[in-house]
Amino acid sequence: MSGFWDAIALLAQASLWIAAVRIATPLIFGTLGELICERAGVLNLGIEGIMVLGALTGWLAVHQGADLWTGVALAALAGAAFGLLHGVLTVPLALSQHVAGIGITLLATSLSYFAYRLAFPQITTPPRIQPFKPVPVPLLSDIPVLGPALFAQTPLTYAALAAVALVAWVLYRTPLGLAVRMVGENPEAAEAQGIDVVATRIGAIAAGSALMAVGGAFLTLSAFDAFYFNMINGRGWICIALVVFASWKPVKALLGALLFAAFDAYQLRLQQIVGGAVPYQVFLMMPYALSILALVLMSRRAAYPRALMVPYVKGERR
Repeated sequence: MSGFWDAIALLAQASLWIAAVRIATPLIFGTLGELICERAGVLNLGIEGIMVLGALTGWLAVHQGADLWTGVALAALAGAAFGLLHGVLTVPLALSQHVAGIGITLLATSLSYFAYRLAFPQITTPPRIQPFKPVPVPLLSDIPVLGPALFAQTPLTYAALAAVALVAWVLYRTPLGLAVRMVGENPEAAEAQGIDVVATRIGAIAAGSALMAVGGAFLTLSAFDAFYFNMINGRGWICIALVVFASWKPVKALLGALLFAAFDAYQLRLQQIVGGAVPYQVFLMMPYALSILALVLMSRRAAYPRALMVPYVKGERR
């Protein structure tokens, strides 16, 4: 019985929620990036590879002497470049979004690993850099539990939280956001209003891919201090599911990322309480199983963009 109360007591520990926010940060960036792409009508399955590319680009730039924010910017540019490639393949050329996305993931991942081996051919342990340090917000970081979790994080975590508000504002309060949503809902009507559907979709994919790459860069520049193979570990695919969970809304995407991250952080601590009484694989499965359950419950009422994954040819009526 004491084990049960110990498990409940974990929920009141500040360390749990600090870890949850940290784990959620790359998911927030990735989910926002995927959400922008899908709002414009394009499914971007290249997210996993783009996050790998962002992780390597940012870390390698800093290792070569750039400052941390320059590393973030270069990672975003690399992601935007691959997003541009994905956009050209799927929008004007109207190739399968599924096939193009998988191809982008394979290309970006393979290119990243190849570049790493070229840069460090004889090294078995990756070199380390000085990552972003936590920056506590005066007074706010002293709030019990919530303060350390939200106000004693690294600058990229603050940037992720700010990005949620920025993306929500752009999508729902600006003409640009209206154009993005229009080309994802009814591109013919958008074209009739003088909106360049092709340019808007490609721009949205490039911007979304830049955010995805920053999510990858967070892992090497903030969460860790080096680049490791397989460090993305399926986070891109989780982001795609979180977009559906969020019903394509930025604020709900934030909540979904925090929910998954809380499950993940909780299972790590729960293993220590239970010990070997339960196979550890059960705990590893927990965040995914609970996320699938939440996804099933939420997706039944989700209203997806009507033109999502529908190729658009200018002047052609469906």
